[in-house]
Amino acid sequence: MRSKPPGAALPPVRSEAPGDAPAFPVWKAFAVQFSRETRPRAEIFSGRVEHLSSGRRARFGSVQELVTALEKLLDELGEQPT
Repeated sequence: MRSKPPGAALPPVRSEAPGDAPAFPVWKAFAVQFSRETRPRAEIFSGRVEHLSSGRRARFGSVQELVTALEKLLDELGEQPT
């Protein structure tokens, strides 16, 4: 997994047309907190992910577990109206 170097330029933000469904709906917002043990260069990832609207959370011990936790949380949310 590669990351941008500090200070790297971010792509321009595209605004949405009025009336369009938001590209990033609030009900799909998550916070990811990594533990002290996380070492990206050693491919060690652990921490927790929390769904901001519902407060549901899950712990993970690898990148795959993080993805699995996100899939499970999104599946539990189902499709919400826009």
